[in-house]
Amino acid sequence: MPLIRAFCLAGLLTATAAPAFAATYGPELQGFKYPYPLEHFNFQSQGKSLQMGYMDVAAKGEANGRSVVLMHGKNFCGATWEGTIKALSDAGYRVIAPDQIGFCTSSKPDHYQYSFQQLARNTHQLLEKLGIHKATIIGHSTGGMLATRYALMYPKQTEQLAMVNPIGLEDWKALGVPSIGVDQWYERELNVSAEGIRKYQLNTYYVGRWKPEYERWVDMYAGLSNGPGHKLVAWNSALIYDMIFTQPVYYEFKNLQMPTLLLIGTADNTAIGKDLAPPEVKAKLGNYEVLGEQAAKLIPHATLVEFPGLGHAPQMEEPAQFHKALLQGLNAL
Repeated sequence: MPLIRAFCLAGLLTATAAPAFAATYGPELQGFKYPYPLEHFNFQSQGKSLQMGYMDVAAKGEANGRSVVLMHGKNFCGATWEGTIKALSDAGYRVIAPDQIGFCTSSKPDHYQYSFQQLARNTHQLLEKLGIHKATIIGHSTGGMLATRYALMYPKQTEQLAMVNPIGLEDWKALGVPSIGVDQWYERELNVSAEGIRKYQLNTYYVGRWKPEYERWVDMYAGLSNGPGHKLVAWNSALIYDMIFTQPVYYEFKNLQMPTLLLIGTADNTAIGKDLAPPEVKAKLGNYEVLGEQAAKLIPHATLVEFPGLGHAPQMEEPAQFHKALLQGLNAL
């Protein structure tokens, strides 16, 4: 199992006084500007007419004939891949960045049985519609769990797998995090605020360091959560949290047969439900400096790239450093 360490050289800004939050967006993020043209895939699922928002960005310059699918995290959107889309497109890749059902610019059904299998099927349908029969699948955070499930379900269509600080490198429930019901998740999600988002991301994603450009993503998430569709947004978010907590992929890492790249900010401490856990359990959760190495040993054809000192979103903290490592890793697989 190869290991590459990418060292963080640039200093990051300490959080300062945050600007007041005012913007609100529609239930499908209407009003928030995406970095590339937004398209929509209409399809039927579970007896409902749904649509997925997505960006399809052509290779810039000399195309290499390869496609990449970017899977966003729970508190992220396709738009938050902005820098990675540009880096991959500039390198010759066609890039597809969908918003999964329940997220961002996509449908928020009033009833939906969420599973990683269902989201993977939805994504596969989108790729078939676009004529993409083989792709590199890259997932960040919760998107890492989805990318794993997609690769397990569609191994012949998955040329490579890459995961950026994926959650699900441990089974929180098995480790002692107490379970809460969908109703409890819903009550929590109804109380989402810009201040709470900023505080959580500062401490969990960015290791206590803040950059002004992160405010755009706080605005996006808070504006969606507090907009005119806030109850439907909160309900779908609650269902999705339940999916994440109850559907581990950890036990199936051993079945991944494609070349797999793990890109890990070692200072990350993300773990679903960690705030609910007893102190002795909480202290052991989300240790990515250990989790990355453990996952790389479980996955048969894994290459681990570590970013010491970076947190949950290295592609946003140190984009130049991250994208250099990503492109080198994809070319080496």
